[in-house]
Amino acid sequence: MSEPHNSGADTDNAAGGGKLRNRHITMITLGGIIGASLFVGSGNVIRSTGPAAILSYLIGGLLVFLAMRMLGEMSARRPAVGSFMEYANESLGGWAAYLVGWLYWYFWVGVIAYEAVVGGGIMSGWFPAIPTWLWSLLLVIVFIGTNVLSVRVFGEVEFWLASIKVITIVVFLIVGALFVFGAWPNATNSVSNLWDHGGFMPMGFSAVMIGVATVIFSYFGTEIAVMASAESVDPARGINQATRTVIWRIMLFFVGGVLIIVTAVPWDELPDPDTIAPFAHVYGLFGLPGASAIMTIVLFTAVISVLNSGLYSASRMFASLADKGYAPALIRKRSKTNVPVAALIASSLGALAAVVANFTVPASGIFDFIMNSGGLVALFVYVFIALAQWRMRLKLSPAEREALTLKSWLTPILNIFLIIVVIGVVVIMLLSEDGRAQVWTSLVATAVLFAVWPLVKRRLNARGIDTSPAMDQRAAAAAEESAAS
Repeated sequence: MSEPHNSGADTDNAAGGGKLRNRHITMITLGGIIGASLFVGSGNVIRSTGPAAILSYLIGGLLVFLAMRMLGEMSARRPAVGSFMEYANESLGGWAAYLVGWLYWYFWVGVIAYEAVVGGGIMSGWFPAIPTWLWSLLLVIVFIGTNVLSVRVFGEVEFWLASIKVITIVVFLIVGALFVFGAWPNATNSVSNLWDHGGFMPMGFSAVMIGVATVIFSYFGTEIAVMASAESVDPARGINQATRTVIWRIMLFFVGGVLIIVTAVPWDELPDPDTIAPFAHVYGLFGLPGASAIMTIVLFTAVISVLNSGLYSASRMFASLADKGYAPALIRKRSKTNVPVAALIASSLGALAAVVANFTVPASGIFDFIMNSGGLVALFVYVFIALAQWRMRLKLSPAEREALTLKSWLTPILNIFLIIVVIGVVVIMLLSEDGRAQVWTSLVATAVLFAVWPLVKRRLNARGIDTSPAMDQRAAAAAEESAAS
């Protein structure tokens, strides 16, 4: 059966405009996740969990690490810009690719809108003569520009934006370690803050697991590296680097940063993040001049970096959906430098619609629904990755398994473990007042996509496109060829 054009993002089409280098891949991964969720959101996790927030970040990091390893195995075997959507299609079938692809795109559209609103608010604080909504619009337009030129331009912009964040966190970790051990001027050893003030886990283990849900949202974006590696000079090396090393750096920044915060400041004395971000508060304790102003600039850099990465991720996934026939054919249109221009513009318009709703009808709840309904997407994606890699292994011959250049461990034991933990997180979220809204709104968005799938499948079948797993299609074709001969 014929199949729609597949940019495959595979690696050959990225010729124009230059390709990404390995340094770009590393910083794109870091840039995609180190944003307001770390610099500001970590304060909410700490205030609701206590020092045990460290465990929330460790558990969340473990889940992401396992998912990245499974994704890395599939990507090293066949690099594709559509990433896990392509592998879901290959191993599970069209329904899985359609569902996970649209959910992922929807998630990043929400992130783009959120970062545009936060970034617009920061700019309005600096330049109040221009309204926040206009700043939000201008930010989106600017980063459409960095994305539309070429993937190399996007990678270079992201490299420098992410570098600012990385340098900030490295300084924070070094000075923070000296501070908590009393080796910094006017500082005293404050390690006991880990167990004083109600103990290490004052809110119980359930609070730790609720924190995991928030933390996973913070980590989500590491998969961008695998997606971007397919547009790099050396896809295999980029994928190996992303899955083997980047996750450890991320955990160092997240877990290390939170560890410094909960030892430098008693968890129950940490200011409300809406008043002052935890990183800015602790930087102020170090006595560094202009700490608050510097952190505001860093936060703005983090916001626009995630906005930049979000536009890249959303546009690539949307174009891949169109390549498979799951989105309008118009979205497949690419520029001479292989940038999916139509998908980029459409994703930007979707995000701007959410921004407009936030400023024009804030009481309608539309913006809040969009933000909440993407809450479980990270968990859904990890489950699909685990299932796709598991089924891929089952379908490979012993020789093909042996030839894998990057292997996940203990398949399917770790796949089952990952799925069980995800189910546990969802159950805990349902039992929590804050998490319940995210679960139900996410399920509503998923149910809408499920309801539309039969119509999409019927249209594809009418065009002669098989929506069964691609691996099964190839096996059936091989069997027919063998029987014919």
